[in-house]
Parts: sequence; C-alpha cells; structure tokens
Amino acid sequence: MRILAALLVCALGCKAPAAEKPNIVFVLFDDMGYGEPQSYRAASRLKTPNIDRLAAAGMRFTDAHSASAVCTPTRYGLLTGRYPSRIGQYGVLTTYNPPIIPKSRLTVASFLKQHGYQTACIGKWHLGMKWEGKPGDQKLVPVGSRLLSGPNDLGFDYFYGFTHARNIGTILAQDRVVENVKDVENQPRMIAKAVEWIEGREAGKPFFLYFPMCPPHTPVVPAPEFAGKSGAVDEVKKDPAYGDWVYQGDHMLGQLLDALERKGLAGNTLVIATADNGAAGRPYAPLRASKSSIYEGGHRVPFLARWPGRIAPGAVCAETICLNDLIATCADIIGEQLPDNAGEDSVSILPALTGTARPPLREATVHQSAGGDLAIRQGPWKLVFLKGGKRELYQLESDLGETKDVSRENPEVVEKLAALMKRQVEQGRSTPGARQPAGKSARWPALEPKK
Repeated sequence: MRILAALLVCALGCKAPAAEKPNIVFVLFDDMGYGEPQSYRAASRLKTPNIDRLAAAGMRFTDAHSASAVCTPTRYGLLTGRYPSRIGQYGVLTTYNPPIIPKSRLTVASFLKQHGYQTACIGKWHLGMKWEGKPGDQKLVPVGSRLLSGPNDLGFDYFYGFTHARNIGTILAQDRVVENVKDVENQPRMIAKAVEWIEGREAGKPFFLYFPMCPPHTPVVPAPEFAGKSGAVDEVKKDPAYGDWVYQGDHMLGQLLDALERKGLAGNTLVIATADNGAAGRPYAPLRASKSSIYEGGHRVPFLARWPGRIAPGAVCAETICLNDLIATCADIIGEQLPDNAGEDSVSILPALTGTARPPLREATVHQSAGGDLAIRQGPWKLVFLKGGKRELYQLESDLGETKDVSRENPEVVEKLAALMKRQVEQGRSTPGARQPAGKSARWPALEPKK
C-alpha cells in the first residue's frame, strides 16, 4: 500500500509526504562508452558486474544521451537542466576557470535542498571554481587554498572532491584544499568518503548524493587491489590497466549499493548510474565515433536506474532521454513545480521509470560536440549542423551507425527540424513555459550562416 500511495502521489502531481520522498543517488562514470558494460554489449571484454547488477534489478535505457560529448558542458546540463550551448559552453574548464553556474541559478541540489533533502557532491566537479587569490599550480593546488565559490554555493551541503581529472591529486573538503595525494590514492578516498556519508545520514530525512567518479577517464591509475584483477583487456587499445580501471569504477558503484543495503535504505532509494559522454578514443560499433563527436558514439551513454517497487526488474526502455532530465524528474517525484527560469531543457522521465509513459517524452533533444557542432533529434531523425554550414540528416532507426546522409532525399525533414531548432533557440527553452533570455554569452557557431 505504501508503494501504491507513493506512485499515486507522483501521478496526481501532489506533494510527496516527507516519509515518502525517496533518497536519490546519482553515479556518474567519466568517459564510459555505450558499448563498454556487458549489459549493453555482450561482446565487451570489460568487467562491469555492478552496472550489470543494476540492469538486472532495474531499468536499462538504450537511447540515453549526455548533454554534450565532453564533460564540463554535460555537468552543466545535468545540474541545471539547461542545454550548455545556451551559455556557449562547448569545451572543458581548467583548474582556475571561474564557475559557469551562477549562484542565482537553481540546480538539482539547491532545488532538493529547498524541499528537505540533505545534499552532497563527492568526486569530480569540473564546473569552475572561484579561488581566493591566485593559488598557482594547475596540477597541485597548495594545501589551505580557499574557494570563494564552489559546490557549497550551488546547493550542496557537503563537498569532498577534486576540480578535474588533470589535477586529481588535489583534494578539497567543503571550501578548502585539505590534501595533495598521489593520483592512485584519489578514488579510494572518494568512495570511502561517500560510503561514510551514506552511513551517517539522519533517519527519516531524504538525501541526494551526486557521485561523479574518475574512471574510466585518464589518468588510468587502478589501485593496487585492482591492478591485474579484472583480467579484462580492452579490445580497442589492448590496455589491461584500462580494464582494471573500469573494474575499479564499477566496484565503487557496488560499494554504494552495498552501503545502502547495510543501512536498510535500498528500498526507498532511486539509484541512477550513467556516463558524461562516450569513451575517449574508443569507438564501439555500431555507433559512429567516440568522445567529443557530434555522432552517436560521442553522446549516447549507458543509463541504468533501480528503484525497488517502482521500477520493474530487468526492464528495458527505448525512450530518448537526456541527462538534463534529472531536475524535472526530481520535481515530478516529490510533486513540486520548477520555476519558469529553471530546468528549461529538462523533461521528467518518471513516467518511463514507472512504466506509465506515453511516448515520446521529449519533443526533441539537442546534442553538441566539443568543437561546437550541433544536432537535433526527433524520433528516428537526427539533423546535424556542422560548423561551416554543412548539414547532414540521419535516420537512426535504420542507420544507427550514421553511415548515410539522407538530407537530399528528405528536404522536408531537414526544413522541419531546422525550424524546430531555431524556435528552441529563440524561446530560450525546449519545454513549455515562459520565454527565457538567451544569455549574453550564448554562442551557436554551427547555426551561423556560411561566411
């Protein structure tokens, strides 16, 4: 009856009672390709037993996409529910780049915090930070260096992590650098802190844990207890250390799942595991290309969700979804409305999770490459806008590998999708609601006319 009541609360759009609000754990792998987990590609030589454990106990999405084909803009979209192209963010940040999310913008964390959630980010940030003074070294920020603006200003009660993978040795707690360690020591510290945080939660108060890990992104530094243990050799680059690094990341996911079970929290926790973009330099057929690319290998990612009693075990969903959809999904789950100026490109996937969806959930989905190429996807059609003015059209239902440009044969589809892209740009949003300003820093280079 409790489960039925919770589902009815969500379906009717009413506010969920505090006791019914689920915990939410969002695990983000870094550069994990769609074809790497065995539950997505049986021929994969990589070992991902805990990702596959989620697939067996929950739902596996086959058409999920990161907001971008590289990590910084994806993380912007994930936390804000807004396409990163709206602020002109296509590339990645370095250690001393300022924050790209202003304190005034609602994030998943600040939204859930407003509604009684305890919130934590443990792991890789990569969204810019404002430092006191000029700490100096890009790779190892001096211990004691202080943040003036970071995760704590965007709704996270607790932050323990690192700025990005290129200075993985610098560890921050809240607003200060507390330690510089060897690269290989970082991820064991992150998972230990995440498990500790879960085990310290107040009974009866819901929590949101965002756990963005480093694997499989470089540096490939498996801890001693994982070195040589996976027996998995990546078939693309033949690198056994990479197999161990993936295995370590998967094991961290397993430690989180185990901690939830030890605490008796698993039954009321939505766990999502996904990736921020495709694999780096590792294309996996049938998808074309890999990380950084506008083609499917750049942004189609594994996406798994487990929620006992709400999500049917072993379910598979073919709905097109985006990581941007997290904030609208959270609002739907707890029965709250997002303001017009938040989550402009976020759509609730709750109906898909609970098996009540009437597809399609999204009118369309916008993709972007690291270099500024754009694409808009609607149903089986994907219109690509390459910088320089060229356009390509693919019918993904019959050509998932994007091997044949069919734009000449389908000019009406090109025209329709181009008009839809123009409307979504001009409206400042892709969801129903009041028109929003584009923003002074918005750049849409692929939509600009040929020079």
